[in-house]
Amino acid sequence: MNAEIIGFQELWHEQAMREIISENQAYKDAEIIISSKEGTSPNVALLSKFPILNYEIFKDFPLRANLDFEDTIIPINSFSRPVIAADIALTNDIQCTVFVAHLKSKRPIITENVDRKDPTEIVKATARSLIRRAAEANALRVLLIDKLKNRQHPVIALGDLNDGNLSVTTRMITGQPPWEKLKFEAKKKIWDVLLYSVKDIQARQSYGDFYYSHIYNGYYDSLDHILVSEEFVRANPNRIGQVTYVSVLNDHLIDETLSDEDRKEWQSDHGQIIASIRLEN
Repeated sequence: MNAEIIGFQELWHEQAMREIISENQAYKDAEIIISSKEGTSPNVALLSKFPILNYEIFKDFPLRANLDFEDTIIPINSFSRPVIAADIALTNDIQCTVFVAHLKSKRPIITENVDRKDPTEIVKATARSLIRRAAEANALRVLLIDKLKNRQHPVIALGDLNDGNLSVTTRMITGQPPWEKLKFEAKKKIWDVLLYSVKDIQARQSYGDFYYSHIYNGYYDSLDHILVSEEFVRANPNRIGQVTYVSVLNDHLIDETLSDEDRKEWQSDHGQIIASIRLEN
């Protein structure tokens, strides 16, 4: 990857990662943030070659992100994996906030003492998973808006959002583009808090689309995302930089419906997304 900023999605053993990074000369001076050092579930992590000025780790949702439905509070108020938000100095004059998140997967949440093969139980379990991912997407969006709203402050969100870029939950995180017939001043307020998928940016610059980061049961999907604020979008006349190229390291992924080859245990079952961003002079 050879990236200056990396978001790790499933960190099980902190010491193992630190040993691997310390052995790589390219990252010997990099700073590392771990989302949590407790529990037995995987965490996210952030590596930066640039100075990290400060950071926050969010396990619990902001109170204003709590969801209610027909006067009932949905009892989901924390992330499956804590979210990292770090302020990074890209240059002496440019600071950027980078979020690293890993939302709830599509794996069904099946309760105890039920028939796991019962199609009714399976669909209910799938709905539980979706509800949790939607709640986490909502909370992440609230955190992002705090950094984006009424500020000329660049933001990048990295992570396994566990759904495609056009899915409801991913669109909750990015926000919806303004209606084309809105007045310009109204559009500016919406653009101020939008995030843009580097997948879409690359697609508008290229005739080919080979962006998939996961294969499951023959379905090729893009679960992993890099989202950038308007400060890194070429169409913005006030940009401070722009996404110039996006690549996906996915040659190691195997479509098991077409091949008898087994994936090595040490290999990730996800592709790695790399976005090149050129800062303006």
